[in-house]
Amino acid sequence: MVLMAADVSGAPCWLSLVTRDLRAAEHFYGAVLGWTFREASFGRAFSVAEHDGVPVAGIGAVAGELAVPVAWTAYFAVDDADEVVARVRERGGTIGVGPVSYPPRGRAALMADREGATFGIWEGGVLSDWSVGEGAAPAWLELHTRNAFDAALFYGEVLGWGDGDMSCCDVSYEEDQVVLRRAGEPVARLNSGPVEEGATKPHLRPRWLVHFKVRDLDAATALAVEHGGSVATDAEWGGGRRATLRDPEGALFTLDESPDAS
Repeated sequence: MVLMAADVSGAPCWLSLVTRDLRAAEHFYGAVLGWTFREASFGRAFSVAEHDGVPVAGIGAVAGELAVPVAWTAYFAVDDADEVVARVRERGGTIGVGPVSYPPRGRAALMADREGATFGIWEGGVLSDWSVGEGAAPAWLELHTRNAFDAALFYGEVLGWGDGDMSCCDVSYEEDQVVLRRAGEPVARLNSGPVEEGATKPHLRPRWLVHFKVRDLDAATALAVEHGGSVATDAEWGGGRRATLRDPEGALFTLDESPDAS
């Protein structure tokens, strides 16, 4: 079932990997996360990753064409892409690409917040069964930024978070984190930390990170390394374990060990 972005405006609505080599990316993520792939409607340079037949993310071999870095990008649903682009510019963000039309489905734009963290917006149809934290979708999204409170103000004004009865999402401040919830469930966390926009190591720059659940972190990490990936950081958290990895082209993502991972 497809909803319009206006129905979930402000919420994460999709995830996309911009890469250079589509087949290599499919081979890597298929091996590490068990995904299968089908051709997307946008053309041969795009595919949709699925898990047990449920869409997880999009992959597009357009990094060179669009002159953008290889990276995972979280997309947020919006009512009006032009209006959101204007709000981003007014608040000190930058526009990288778009809005670009993808008829008949919708319009998209890539942009960066004031600290340089890249994100996307989507105006158009969204999948009703894709929601962060549910099923095959990412477990959660995490913004690494210099000041989570300032970032929350930026995203709140741009995407309408916590905007009374019209908002899709609620924002709360918990243990030095800003937590974004949809229908009571956390979908994103904004964390303050020692980041630097011009850092030579990508994982030290302000950025949105995507978390995927795996049942066995050690096995999944070993598969990633075996298929050309590498470990960026690893850490203990909340009684569990996680590791931030790079795929063979350098895109960062995080694996969270979870016994209920499929």
